[in-house]
Amino acid sequence: MVPELAAALARELVRRADQERHLMRQARVDPTSEYRRALTEYRDTNADALRTIVRRYGWPTADLVGAPASTAALMILLHAPDLDLQLRCRDLIAQAAADGRCPAVHHAYIADHCAVEEGRPQFYGTRVNPMTLRPYPVRSPQTLDERRRDVGLGPLDEQMRTLREGG
Repeated sequence: MVPELAAALARELVRRADQERHLMRQARVDPTSEYRRALTEYRDTNADALRTIVRRYGWPTADLVGAPASTAALMILLHAPDLDLQLRCRDLIAQAAADGRCPAVHHAYIADHCAVEEGRPQFYGTRVNPMTLRPYPVRSPQTLDERRRDVGLGPLDEQMRTLREGG
């Protein structure tokens, strides 16, 4: 991919993720149906844009579009209302992480997201139930912190303490 195209994709991904964050903040401050609808529509639009990018260029890896844009793509994917897209991209991200083209933690987040959405235990403990503020079920909890460390995450109890403290 030519550098100019990679830079344009990077700008677009970051812009889309920033706009979604802005809409999420608005929806939290004023949880009216208008803001919730706008956020839902924007997530649909972002999913369509990401689907097109992935179809044309593959997963936007850090080596292709830079770390901030690759992370923005992950955020868009995690909020996309399309499990099929998430599953397809999970596999692309797994390969990119194995090849060193994107951070392993990206795969941890999307793998856990897909597992929870499919009703299966997560592997890294990154998904937390917003109602209980407890992690969704985890596969092999006795080795969880070792797996988390392998992908660059801290221990689960630290994540939970930070979450409880509002961080």
